[in-house]
Amino acid sequence: MTASASHSAVRPGTSAPGGAGYDDDRPPPVRFAYDPQTWKEIAHLLTNLPVALLGFTYVMTVIVTGAAMTVTVVGFPLLTAGLTGARLMGRFERWRARRLLGVRVDEPSPLPLRRAGGLLQQMWLALKDPVAWRTVLYDLIRLPWGVLTFAVVVPSLFVLWPVLPYLARVLTNADRAMVRGLLSPSDELERRIAELESDRGVVVDTAAADLRRIERDLHDGAQARLVNLAMGLGLAKEKLLEGQADHVVAAMVDEAHGEVKLALQELRDLARGIHPAVLTDRGLDAALSSVASRCTVPVKVTADLPSRPAQAIEGIAYFTVSELLQNVSKHSGARSASVDVWRTDDRLLLQVWDDGRGGASLDGGSGMQGLAERLDAVDGLFVVDSPVGGPTTVTAELPWRDRGAGDRGR
Repeated sequence: MTASASHSAVRPGTSAPGGAGYDDDRPPPVRFAYDPQTWKEIAHLLTNLPVALLGFTYVMTVIVTGAAMTVTVVGFPLLTAGLTGARLMGRFERWRARRLLGVRVDEPSPLPLRRAGGLLQQMWLALKDPVAWRTVLYDLIRLPWGVLTFAVVVPSLFVLWPVLPYLARVLTNADRAMVRGLLSPSDELERRIAELESDRGVVVDTAAADLRRIERDLHDGAQARLVNLAMGLGLAKEKLLEGQADHVVAAMVDEAHGEVKLALQELRDLARGIHPAVLTDRGLDAALSSVASRCTVPVKVTADLPSRPAQAIEGIAYFTVSELLQNVSKHSGARSASVDVWRTDDRLLLQVWDDGRGGASLDGGSGMQGLAERLDAVDGLFVVDSPVGGPTTVTAELPWRDRGAGDRGR
């Protein structure tokens, strides 16, 4: 789960500091005075028409054209690019409303494109973006409104000067309502649905990758050895039927026996990679101690868990530590490492430390990005602190879910 920086303590839809000075969603009251806020409102109304013309032209040329061309190959990419641009236009309109109308609405959350997987999933996420479509609607209705406000304000500057503050306040209150209604962030449920859809894609891709890895390991490892074993035993049978010397047949059987032991070891390793028996039988502490014993660097394991979490969380924690310790073995050049696991409130925390050369990052090609995406898919956190020269500290956080009766029965 990524954290975004907070914009301000001002609630969504309220007046910003330096604006009209009101701290709720009510429109500012009308005042017959040419104060600085009134001049900002007049400036906003005068710029409505040129800005609305740009927005309407953009929608008609890019969005409508892209939608009309979706019957062709280039239609969907063009529409996706157009909706991405609409988001940027919405950001500009929110900025203009903050500066001239004193209205502050939070910026919408960015689309989780990085977690969406392939290009098609990213395009589908952008095509369903409610923030972009509301901005398109905003640009469409702004053109007639911009013509109206321009037609009212310009003559009033010369003819209706005494009542212009009143007109400006009434018209800009309508602007404020449109900004709050169409350019404000999506509600939390809408955001959560988008995140869950993206996370589902990550989980599906991860599961497919794991299945491909298991298939590859079976094909290249145990399956190949079992084929060699069958061929070897077949040759031994032929030699035995031909009356060959016992020592020749014995050597061939002995070689086949060696292949059986290697195939069994590879199958055990593969089963451990799917879900280790020690994790199911004895829990996370014992499983992490087991994986630490196979690390090429001495590892101290400390686990402070009052009970066992749900099996799914336990498995994610195990494989996260397992992959991090593999990175320590292969890339860190460390002399020692440690693994700490503990529970804080409703969170399970993992911390893997090593005194190696450092320089690890989420885009360093060591599987860190994949770990971060897996944890993000279950509302987890993944933080890497690895300055050049070391040490490296990787902290992972998972939601704690109690182990149910179904978990205990397995």
